Amino acid sequence: MTNRYVTAVTALTCALTTAAAPAHASSGPAHDGTLSAAQRKVLIDATTRFKDVDEAIAAGYLPTDHCVPGMGWHYVNPTLAADTVIDPVRPEVLLYTPGRNGTVRLVGIEYFKADADGRLTTDTDRPTLFGHRFDGPMNGHEVPPGTPPMPVHYDLHVWLYLTNPAGQLATENDRIICP
Repeated sequence: MTNRYVTAVTALTCALTTAAAPAHASSGPAHDGTLSAAQRKVLIDATTRFKDVDEAIAAGYLPTDHCVPGMGWHYVNPTLAADTVIDPVRPEVLLYTPGRNGTVRLVGIEYFKADADGRLTTDTDRPTLFGHRFDGPMNGHEVPPGTPPMPVHYDLHVWLYLTNPAGQLATENDRIICP
């Protein structure tokens, strides 16, 4: 079972370098798009240190080499993405956007969980964060040839450090433009 999740994380890391908008099995948003002030504070307290990208790398987050329009660069923590636990203070993915002078700027976080049965037609294992349902289940994104396929999965984006006109929990943020 662990190898399946490690494979999923490897595929996730590669897929996020070429990801398009995910195809969702369900119609409409899976959440209402708003966190309470207390929930937001918990997440900010847990992730503020990752504004320093070197702190993120030291904590095990691995950068992708492609900026995804509407999302930015994904720094994936393979250990966190491989487990089945959704811990609000330990997001699986950190989202960065191009900053000044070749730097990156932390703009949000993403939670990820592989679907237990790998089927788009069931969602009994849909995770939640503070009562907000994750998006999905969704197909894995296209991955480069020779890369393990990305599994059916759930994810939830949280825009903590850059306002998203579409909502705090929307998948994409139109304010993020890649070079």
